[in-house]
Amino acid sequence: MGELMSGKATVGAPFSLPDASGRARSLDEFRGRLVLLYFGFAQCPDVCPTDLAAIGGALRLLGDRAAEVQPLFVTLDPARDTPQALGEYATAFHPSVIALRGTEADTARVARSYKVFYEKVPDGKGGYSIDHAAFTFLLDRKGDYVGFLPPGTKPDRIATLLKQHL
Repeated sequence: MGELMSGKATVGAPFSLPDASGRARSLDEFRGRLVLLYFGFAQCPDVCPTDLAAIGGALRLLGDRAAEVQPLFVTLDPARDTPQALGEYATAFHPSVIALRGTEADTARVARSYKVFYEKVPDGKGGYSIDHAAFTFLLDRKGDYVGFLPPGTKPDRIATLLKQHL
C-alpha cells in the first residue's frame, strides 16, 4: 500500500471548474507545479478527511518545496457542498488546497475523465451519501497524469513520491 500506481489507459483531460469564490480555475493555471487531484465531498465521514489530512501532512513535510505542489479538491456533491463551506473544509487540511465545485454535469465529465466512480446512495433517513473511488491523482508539471495513490496512503509516503517528481 502507498505505492504510486499507473496504468496504460488515458486518464484525465484538461478542465476548468469554479473555486470556492466562483473564479474559474483550470489545470493550465498550475503548469510548472505538480498537482495532487482528489475527488470527494465535505460530508464524507471517513476516507476524504483521512486522505486530505495525509495530503496536508505531506505538504508540511515538504517544507518550502510544498510551493511546487498544488492540491486540488473536486467535490462530487455540488448540491450540498456550498462554495463557502467547501472552501473552509478544504483549507482546514492545508491552506494551499483549492476546492473546486462545478455543476452536476461538469463534475460527472471531469470525474469520468479520471475514471472516478461515484454515486449517490440513499441513507434510509431521507438523505444520501456518496460512494466514491478515493484515489489521489498525481499530475506532472505539464498537467499530465502520472499515477494515483490509493486511499490511506500515509503523509511520509506521499511526500517521498512527490520528492521523486519535483
